[in-house]
Amino acid sequence: MTTTILQRLKARLREDEGSGALYLIFGAMLFMLFASFVIDGGLAIHQREKAADIAEQAARYTANQIDSASLRAGNLSVPANPACSGYAQSFAAQAGASATCTSSGGNTVTVEVQLTYQPILMRLLGQTSITVRGNATAHAVQEQ
Repeated sequence: MTTTILQRLKARLREDEGSGALYLIFGAMLFMLFASFVIDGGLAIHQREKAADIAEQAARYTANQIDSASLRAGNLSVPANPACSGYAQSFAAQAGASATCTSSGGNTVTVEVQLTYQPILMRLLGQTSITVRGNATAHAVQEQ
């Protein structure tokens, strides 16, 4: 009787050979998927903050281009939109981003920065690049 039980167990073990490897492979794939979301999600947040920071600096730089004499005289004049975008773009290009002035009027400048980066692990899922945007507004203030 014990020999038949042992024979059944041995036959059952032969049927299960290799099933642990399948669990390991699927587990590793699931781990890589979660790791890609964590790593690339963190990078996306970092890049979005970087784009917002560049937008703030570009908006301040562009607002500094306002003619101070006309600002003191009360003639609030931000550079025309093409010139505004040129100032913002020249500043953002130094940081590897592209920028445009979305609005300018009075003593206010609004800049939008677009930053594209390449994810690390999401490439395995076909995501080759991610674009993030940052907006900022700056006001030129008359010195006392």
